[in-house]
Amino acid sequence: MSQSLHGRRVMAAAGANADDAEVWRWFSLLMQDRRVRWCQAHDRWFVTVDNRHVATEPSFDEAIRRAKERVQQQRSIERCLR
Repeated sequence: MSQSLHGRRVMAAAGANADDAEVWRWFSLLMQDRRVRWCQAHDRWFVTVDNRHVATEPSFDEAIRRAKERVQQQRSIERCLR
């Protein structure tokens, strides 16, 4: 049983690392193209992508993750409308 639990932990850690890498690659590409902006005000991080406000969260990490999620959702909706 402990090997099974250990295996699940290893798989979960690998999945989390892959998710982290994907988020920060996405952020880096946007930053390189100057498409993302952020600022902190009143204990919140505000993130804008392509001049559209997409996230407001208490931590920078959460704000970037939420921004990625919302941008991808918006792109999915736009693809469906075509």
